[in-house]
Amino acid sequence: MTNYFKILAFTAILVSCKSGDNELAKKETPVTIKDTSKMEPFTYVAEQFADLRVLRYQVADFDKLDLRTKTLLYYLSQAALCGRDINYDQNYKYNLAVRKTLEAIVGGNTVEQNEDYAKFLVYAKRVWFSNGIHHHYNNDKIIPDCSQDYFLSLLAKTDEKTLPLQAGQSKADFIKFILPIIFDPTIAAKKVSLDSKTDLVKSSAVNFYEGVTQKEASAFYSAQVDKKSKEQPMYGLNTKLLKENGKLVEKVWMVGGMYTQSIEKIVYWLEKAAGFAENQNQKAALDALIKFYRSGSLVDFDLYNIAWVKDTASAVDVVNGFIEVYEDPLGKKGSFESVVSIKDMEASKRIATIGSHAQWFEDNSPILPQHKKKNVKGISAKVINAVMESGDAAPSTPIGINLPNNEWIRETHGSKSVNLGNIVEAYDQAAGGTVSNEFYYNDEIRHRIINFAPLADKLHTDMHEVIGHASGQIESGVGQPHETLKNYASALEEGRADLVALYYLMDPKLIELGVMPSLDYGKAAYDEYITRGLIIQLARVKPGKEIEEAHMRNRKMIAAWCYEKGQKENVIEKKVENGKTYFLVNDYTKLRTLFGELLKELQRVKSQGDYEAGMALIENYGVKIDPVLHKEVLDRYGKLNIAPYAGFIQPKLVPVMEGENVMDVKIEYPKDFTQQMLEYGKAYGLLPAYN
Repeated sequence: MTNYFKILAFTAILVSCKSGDNELAKKETPVTIKDTSKMEPFTYVAEQFADLRVLRYQVADFDKLDLRTKTLLYYLSQAALCGRDINYDQNYKYNLAVRKTLEAIVGGNTVEQNEDYAKFLVYAKRVWFSNGIHHHYNNDKIIPDCSQDYFLSLLAKTDEKTLPLQAGQSKADFIKFILPIIFDPTIAAKKVSLDSKTDLVKSSAVNFYEGVTQKEASAFYSAQVDKKSKEQPMYGLNTKLLKENGKLVEKVWMVGGMYTQSIEKIVYWLEKAAGFAENQNQKAALDALIKFYRSGSLVDFDLYNIAWVKDTASAVDVVNGFIEVYEDPLGKKGSFESVVSIKDMEASKRIATIGSHAQWFEDNSPILPQHKKKNVKGISAKVINAVMESGDAAPSTPIGINLPNNEWIRETHGSKSVNLGNIVEAYDQAAGGTVSNEFYYNDEIRHRIINFAPLADKLHTDMHEVIGHASGQIESGVGQPHETLKNYASALEEGRADLVALYYLMDPKLIELGVMPSLDYGKAAYDEYITRGLIIQLARVKPGKEIEEAHMRNRKMIAAWCYEKGQKENVIEKKVENGKTYFLVNDYTKLRTLFGELLKELQRVKSQGDYEAGMALIENYGVKIDPVLHKEVLDRYGKLNIAPYAGFIQPKLVPVMEGENVMDVKIEYPKDFTQQMLEYGKAYGLLPAYN
């Protein structure tokens, strides 16, 4: 299922597994540290606006890499950026028209810098941050704080030639078209709707379906599944489904198909990268990816994933393609993303140790015996340093990745798990504020959070990705989770992987392996998880709303279920003092038992495809919010003046050319988010505004 998670900026426990979030800061930390390679401070925090922080990250020792490696990273980074437009268009069919309009206004340099313009610019930056007009995490439509009249005045001053007018469209008609898309809250109100009382397809603004109902789409893909074969592609992953002349048809994302302008460029750079591959396995994987982009065949995509899993020796790695299905309410369509990385050799020792004992963790899991893998295959685990991120992975980024997502490939050929070390480091260095003092009950707990949570967070990410997603097996004859568990599959899978991590974070085995010094680290992880799941993450939800995002649902579901089931023994205690609510873990051993019981049930739900039971867990424990507690949390968090989400400006790889040859590649670290977005629009704006 969905196997990567983006995290709260202060911890590796929460996210993709699709947000760089920063809802809790563990300690007072300077926002700059010494960059020893340049002997000058490296600024991790670039700016803050709305509910967002824009950060920066470093690629350690990039200058020390050999030319072949640098060149490979450069070509892969170019391929990543060439797919950026695809994700905008996938998120909403008029996102590119809006973005190009904003770029025309901001890039025109003819506007007076006043308070109204400042409000407009915040809107533009929010759209860039979210890859479209909907909030990257809560999916609500973003409405400008500036007035529509002011926006109209900006458009009036903008050169008509720079605006994304359709063929034969006048500027006046374009303005009439674009203003409601931007300002009318009823148009495309929700990017992804998970409200089970509605038609999820019709109530979602994503550009994966057109003129199609949820029932029609579900039936269309169900009919393609061959239940006699275990080796099924993830049908619908790389297409848009729509009606033409009353019939359902798919527009395939491939060379010569939908998004061809971007995909042709992706292939161009991948072909260059293949010529600099480190070894034959890496070249075979890149060649297989190119073949998939040319054919559009999901069989070819599976063959690419198998080849990619086999490449375990390379230092450089890349995720590139239609990967995660969070943005599709039916869990079918893969959003474009790319993460280009290089292995951190020293830091990888910890995660590799965990991965090498995957069979022990599987054998000792509390899940039912028939749901355990008898032979855990091909788990490759490492810590990587991100070099470039694009599409659904930027600016809001994962901190852990476990792929491929196709369950039969994972069971037969294995998977690769990574922790993005330099992203986690940047979050940690950028941390600040006093959230720990505000939301944790006493000094004993705060001490654990400050001293033990940083490593506990890394271990949680390692266990979530390496052991969690790779664990368990589906019973014979049961379909893939996206078929059986449908719109609840993502939340349930993230919850299952979280529970694997939580269960083992209080196991002496981690001490025996030498990756965790004591169980105090496990206790810190439990303190964090319960408080965040029941309290802190509510700061992200607007008043009167329920929880909709999959990762938030899974955290709330786990914490609320354990709180309820442990009430008789007071495992988790609710305290209210001076008008402030706290949740305290009184018995860590019993809480671990509860985590194990819920893990067994979630694995059963997945293994047996029990939709009704999965829906009940999410709806009963993961969705609803106590409005009184919600208001309290919003008030308390608001006083801290800390943006709850974070994402990144990307490094810039600059080739030093001699004719057609790359003689060196330099790395730069831009500081201006707006400037990078404008540059990306010009250099990588490959798709037309309307697709």
